[in-house]
Amino acid sequence: MRSGAKVAIVGGVFVVVATGVAYGGYTLVGGGDDKGSGGTRTQGAPARTGPPGADEIKETSTGFLQAWAKGDAAGAAALTNNQQGASAALAGFSDQAHITNVVVTPGAPNGAVVPYTVKADVSFEGKTAPLSYASQLTVVRGQLTHKALVDWQPAVLYPQLKTGERLVTDKAQNPEIQAVDHKDRPLTKEQYPSLAAILDGLREKYGAKVDGTPGIELQIQGNNTPARTLITLQKGTPGKLKTTLDADVQAAAEKAVKGFGESSVVAVKPSTGEIRAVADNRSDKFPASLQGRVAPGSTMKIVTAAMLIEKGKASPDKPAECPADAMWQGVTFHNLNNFSMDGQPFSKSFARSCNTAFIKLVDDVNDDGALGRVAANYFGIGQDWKIGVPSFDGSVPASAGAETAAAYIGQGKVQMSPLDMASIAATAKSGRFRQPVIVPQSLDGRALAQADPLPSGIAGQLREMMHITATASYGTATVAMGNVGGDKGAKTGSAEKDGQNKSDSWFTGYSDDLAAAALVQSGGHGGDAAGPIVAQVLRAG
Repeated sequence: MRSGAKVAIVGGVFVVVATGVAYGGYTLVGGGDDKGSGGTRTQGAPARTGPPGADEIKETSTGFLQAWAKGDAAGAAALTNNQQGASAALAGFSDQAHITNVVVTPGAPNGAVVPYTVKADVSFEGKTAPLSYASQLTVVRGQLTHKALVDWQPAVLYPQLKTGERLVTDKAQNPEIQAVDHKDRPLTKEQYPSLAAILDGLREKYGAKVDGTPGIELQIQGNNTPARTLITLQKGTPGKLKTTLDADVQAAAEKAVKGFGESSVVAVKPSTGEIRAVADNRSDKFPASLQGRVAPGSTMKIVTAAMLIEKGKASPDKPAECPADAMWQGVTFHNLNNFSMDGQPFSKSFARSCNTAFIKLVDDVNDDGALGRVAANYFGIGQDWKIGVPSFDGSVPASAGAETAAAYIGQGKVQMSPLDMASIAATAKSGRFRQPVIVPQSLDGRALAQADPLPSGIAGQLREMMHITATASYGTATVAMGNVGGDKGAKTGSAEKDGQNKSDSWFTGYSDDLAAAALVQSGGHGGDAAGPIVAQVLRAG
């Protein structure tokens, strides 16, 4: 709202009026002439310390909300602990977002937190739409001034705003897209909630490349995040964008993650690298499925086994030591429940996820960089994937000492996302890395990451051991994969993380030409939480 507007406070609501300023049922304490005072301190009185009192909270919040409602960005910003940031954001509320006729209704304070609702209009080029939302502010003591001030956060202005983001109303930078799966079936945020951020990202990157016209929208825009549409004042014409997703597999993935909190899953077609499903069920809304950076636990043993086989240190039939614990560089590694096996083939150690069988071979390999090279050269890890939206392509950094041993079992500095582990299972299944994609390469001709094919002997041995893990009575993945048909294989993982009482649950596997991987943070054993998610997704394929 422009600075010439006036405000009345009636019945606890700040209302824009034509002339004058009236004070009704929600009044200021002490008059508030000094907008920076945030309190009722009189001249010569000592500075107040400690948390703001109820009188200060009411006065500061009232003054801030009043100034904001009448479009006085400078006045409102002066009542915050970040005048520069608040002033720019509040000015943009009217100048960039074109929000007018603002009505703010304060709620009852809960300590230093003051809730409120906002009702307004968004107007641009003759188009108008209503806007309403709820937010809250917190009053704190200024560190230097000792005044009661609003703790400025972008969410004070609008609850979904994050640092570096702003509200903008204009013709959309990119037309809307009508996303479809590989069979031309529509994919919408409403039907597939996990795809919301992905569809926004696809629109940001490819909206201008498809046949559509932009509409007029109120958006959240940021320098490093896709624009998010809040209100459409005038619809444009969406352009059709074909993805590699599969509506049936996506529906199964959405349903599967609902069964476990803090869970994520990705499905990939091994023969092509096409991503068939992406789903997350997380309280923080972070797309860990594609961008997570988490220790993968024993699912990493697929890559480690490939390295050991290449170096001639292991094979499915070769006997392997599997004691209850093993020490390397002064660090003792244990098996789950301290189990041990004597004189059993390496395939059984793989299937039962014997940590010590892998640790005992570190000294034989005697090459701290071997695991990272195999991960990059055969599985494409760390090769700058361009899938079509932001993603993390895994990391197996150089290590030394005990960290090298930890990396063998997916701990230490090794980091993966469910996308990465789905791709690793897909590579084992097909015998060669095919970079995952969510839109066809033909859409923009982008360069895809490349890796060498797995030597046929290594690929075959990996599939043999993963099949045993998914079918043998002693395999850690057998229960979860019991009702999955086809040519199948799997690997479980449990990754310890500082500050968590329970380990992260990991599971990756394949059935015929579909591979999937899931992560359930603090989910415990891989077969208990992540396993059922993967199995449900594979059955849909």
